[in-house]
Amino acid sequence: MTTFASKTPHKKSHVLLPQRMLSGIALAVILAACGKQDIPSSTTNVDPQTSANTPARAPAAKAAADPMSVGIKPEMEGNFKVEPLKEMDMAVIQEISGRIDANERLVTRIGAAVTGRVTEVLAEVGDVVRPGQTLARIASPELTTAQLNYLRANSTASLAARAVERARQLIQADVIGTAEFQRREAELAIALAESRATADQLRLMGLPQDGITKLRDTGSLYPVANVTATISGVVTERKISQGQVAQPGEQMFTVADLSNVWVIGALPERAARTVQLGQRIEVDVPAIGEHKLTGKVVFISDTIDLETRTVTIRTQVDNSKRELKPQMLATLRIAGQSIRQLALPIAAVVRENDKDYVYVKEANHRYRLTPVELGNATDGFRAVNKGLVTGSPVVVDGAFHLNNERKRAELE
Repeated sequence: MTTFASKTPHKKSHVLLPQRMLSGIALAVILAACGKQDIPSSTTNVDPQTSANTPARAPAAKAAADPMSVGIKPEMEGNFKVEPLKEMDMAVIQEISGRIDANERLVTRIGAAVTGRVTEVLAEVGDVVRPGQTLARIASPELTTAQLNYLRANSTASLAARAVERARQLIQADVIGTAEFQRREAELAIALAESRATADQLRLMGLPQDGITKLRDTGSLYPVANVTATISGVVTERKISQGQVAQPGEQMFTVADLSNVWVIGALPERAARTVQLGQRIEVDVPAIGEHKLTGKVVFISDTIDLETRTVTIRTQVDNSKRELKPQMLATLRIAGQSIRQLALPIAAVVRENDKDYVYVKEANHRYRLTPVELGNATDGFRAVNKGLVTGSPVVVDGAFHLNNERKRAELE
């Protein structure tokens, strides 16, 4: 029983083992068959031409994704002019800050000639005045005293003139001698001189000529002294008000002729030796737009400002259109000695985000926006300090339109 039972399970295990192996072999065959079917299907579905073109399209796709690169159609190529970058002689431009100021030779400061109270103010800051125009009036006891002195001197001169006339008649009648006649003539000359002196004093006090004439003919006193303009120009300052007491020599008005103005700049002391009298200066005033002014150095200070360590230089420019106002900010560009350096036309420069760029040709119908560092403009060119090398193919005409094409492609 025991032996039989042990034999039966042994035979059964021999029967089951080959079946499991067969199942595994069958499964492997089925999987292999499926794998063979997948491989041909994937191979037969691939287009040979497409597979060959895939590597060629990769660089183009990469270039299209580059925002600094732009491609154009072949028919547009004629719209852009490309030239190799080369060196040229350019003057070194030195930029310094400055300001507009009135020409001090055309500025007058007007004050009172007598002590008195201001009764009327007739001019304000910004008014255009002419010589002899009344700016203010002052009531003054000094003016009254001066008018009385003029009347007295004028009366004395009249008496002396009549005495001379009588002496002339008497000497003809041989009543008086020549000495007496000469004495009376001398008294007349002195009286006339005193009359003229008092009249001049009245004019200095601000009394108009018609007022002096009226005073001489009728004896009517003029009530006020006039403060008058001495030159044509613009009132740039007023330091007096109605009712205020004015003193002789006290500044009341400033009148400036602004038809010609100064441009004053502060030159660093280390660059002072590079500027000479008569040297050409270009002035840029942002307040008047793109209009450029030119002049020559007319003054170089012999001293240095201890606070700013700068030397004052000055030029003067025409201002007949009255565009320039005192205290406007300006930039002075002084052309120095010429040196040979890389340069490109101003039209080739593209301004983006406060930086300078140019377009460099990479290949046929493709250009790259390249950042550069440029110097100041001189005669339509700008020096290239960094970013390009000699011979670089740069778009010198049409860069603006090329930049628009790049932006349009980027948006698409």
